[in-house]
Amino acid sequence: MCQNRHILFWICARLIVSLRRKNNSGMMRILVTGASGFVGSFICSEGLERGFEVWAGMRSTSSSQYLKDERMKFAQLNLGNYEELCGQLRQYKAQMGDKGWDYVVHAAGATKSLKREGFFKTNTEGTKNLVRALQAEGMVPKRFVFVSSLSIFGAIREKPYPYQPIVDTDTPVPNTAYGESKWQAELFLASTKDFPYVILRPTGIYGPRERDYFIMAKSIKQHVDFAVGYKPQDITFVYVDDVVQAVYKALDAPKAVGKSYFLSDGQVYNSRAFSDLLQKELGDPWVLHIKAPLWFLWIVCAISGTVNRWMGKLTTLNLDKYHILSQRNWQCDIEPARRDLGYEPQVLLEEGARRSVAWYKQEGWL
Repeated sequence: MCQNRHILFWICARLIVSLRRKNNSGMMRILVTGASGFVGSFICSEGLERGFEVWAGMRSTSSSQYLKDERMKFAQLNLGNYEELCGQLRQYKAQMGDKGWDYVVHAAGATKSLKREGFFKTNTEGTKNLVRALQAEGMVPKRFVFVSSLSIFGAIREKPYPYQPIVDTDTPVPNTAYGESKWQAELFLASTKDFPYVILRPTGIYGPRERDYFIMAKSIKQHVDFAVGYKPQDITFVYVDDVVQAVYKALDAPKAVGKSYFLSDGQVYNSRAFSDLLQKELGDPWVLHIKAPLWFLWIVCAISGTVNRWMGKLTTLNLDKYHILSQRNWQCDIEPARRDLGYEPQVLLEEGARRSVAWYKQEGWL
């Protein structure tokens, strides 16, 4: 009788272990680089909601302010040093006990830098280091999603008016260091053999936690709205939740490997649309709308960029920002994303502005 009990206990124990192994192996692992950033933190949160084992890839100095969920795992990664990165990946591979992550979303990137070289070190070389290290350590994922930018195309299709949407067969002509660095990273991915990448090219991303569009909201609250250029400007936006939606759709879309996709909310807006919506959500304060010529913006950006570079301070206004603000055509064709990814924007600008301002108020930013 005693022996039978031992046998029964052994069978139950083995069954429990088996079930645990099944649960663990059934949870897909995803690494999100740039996890502490605006977009990366939302990608991580969504992964947890979808039942992934989420690894937040970040530097040791990065903030985990928006990564407090106890289910989150962390991977300290130095994308700027290939040898160190290989060692770090090797360590996490051993910790996981198998091949590594099923998916990698590369959302890390520099949007501001004191020097031009900084963009290329982070956005181009960082991407190269990550891809090569994953290959060297036998950790090539099922899918590698690279978050690029519409900025790689620069100011194209701006004549005649009305402007036409930028399409994926257009040749990129980046006019900023940021756009150039992202484009060089894309070219590297395209030249890499046997690597299952997908590239996403969002237009201006906004939403809670985002700081550049917040500056506009803050300015409007202070009764000033500043715009530049007298030629018509067609602007596009994409709410952060829709970028996150596209990321997860890109993980298993069978036709997406080796392709790139534009992301926007599918609408085109004039230069006053966003500021007017922000003004409405802020309770319609009186606002002085100032429109300055482009030459004036160039002078301001040149002086601001030079002075802050001498002082060692990052600034929003520099010559890269001049090219972005002066660009007239931000239209892009999202039909391929709809067709291949099943992407469908859920949040248009009016609703997105409402959510963003509500969050800024809730967090005490406004």
